[in-house]
Amino acid sequence: MMIHKKSFYPWLLVAMLCVVGCLNYLDRMMITTMRSSIIAEIPMSEAQFGLLTSVFLWIYGFASPFAGYLADKFNRSKVIIGSLFIWSLVTWLTSQASNFEELLLARALMGISEACYIPAALALIVDYHPGNTKSTATGLHIGGVYIGQSLGFIGGWIAETHSWHYAFHIFGIIGVVYAIILIFLLKDKPVTLVSAGENNAAKSTVNIWDAFKSLFKNYAFNMVLFIWGLAGAVSWMVNGWLPTYYKEKFNLTQTEAGVYSTVYFFTAMLLGVILGGALADLWSKRNKNARILLPAIGFLIAVPGVVIASYTDLIWVTVIGFVLYAFTRPFIDANMMPILERIIDKRYLATGYGILNFCSCIIGGIGIYAAGALRDAQIDLSTVFQVAALTMIVCAVALFSLVPRNNPKV
Repeated sequence: MMIHKKSFYPWLLVAMLCVVGCLNYLDRMMITTMRSSIIAEIPMSEAQFGLLTSVFLWIYGFASPFAGYLADKFNRSKVIIGSLFIWSLVTWLTSQASNFEELLLARALMGISEACYIPAALALIVDYHPGNTKSTATGLHIGGVYIGQSLGFIGGWIAETHSWHYAFHIFGIIGVVYAIILIFLLKDKPVTLVSAGENNAAKSTVNIWDAFKSLFKNYAFNMVLFIWGLAGAVSWMVNGWLPTYYKEKFNLTQTEAGVYSTVYFFTAMLLGVILGGALADLWSKRNKNARILLPAIGFLIAVPGVVIASYTDLIWVTVIGFVLYAFTRPFIDANMMPILERIIDKRYLATGYGILNFCSCIIGGIGIYAAGALRDAQIDLSTVFQVAALTMIVCAVALFSLVPRNNPKV
């Protein structure tokens, strides 16, 4: 099709994948907003309901490196379409569940199928955006993911006005239909348009064990893995406990705490991830290390925001502090795949991101647990947030260590 040769197709691709990214997170997140509706029909303990999310996260994390390998070995667009179709079908099947075991199985299957999407999507985006637009394109796509996260409440609303079955039913059908549409629109970058270096990295030479060896022998990759894991822990600690902090610190209702911890927060995150990508691309025209430096600066700007927000007794100061964090923390999200592209063998780009996903899920889960353990030890959330601030300083220092010491602008 001629559409794939036009200059606007790389941006059309980003727009199409933004919708997929939104569905990816909406489908996985909305179950958390339906707790009362689901438990009223399918009796289960709090631990069992929590397990529905934990099983998804564990399987998603462990499947991610292998899912990334599929996108390196085979056609990225087909992996994306297949992932969307299968997880949407699983979403629809979730609507048919009538007991806890069926729900648990559905969540496990969703973890496997959704794991295939993000590594393939981000790798395909940088394939089409090899120059000074890759961070902007990545940031826009992650923005679609953030929108999906923020729209999770729709599931709870549909569950209250209709039924929780209907929510999974309708979004499952939407995803399946969209996957069919993408069969005709979403394509890998033609080989003739790929640079000579990328051309040499033929998919036929990709081997998963060689990929693991190549990646884990790479000092820069291991450092990025360390940074991404810590950044994930920070996100889980702050995002996961922020509603509770607002509710307890300022004696708010659950609804009020939800507004303060989501509306302002996710709006700032959306703006931050888009601007973080655009600024990195603009700066990279003068400094090739911009995509490393900007996230490091973002972490350092976020630190005082979190510290001040966790100390003050003024709610408006707390809001401003966490909004500052929400705005600059996502700079790393917009630039991680471009950083990865720079430091590793391009044949293993999606595999590398899949390993990052795995690390983020595991360490993120530990972060949530650690924050809960601190709470059980009568340590307040202000201290938890200060630990998160210290962790961001470590992330910034680690990022600065990746900048070459000799002639850093080239």
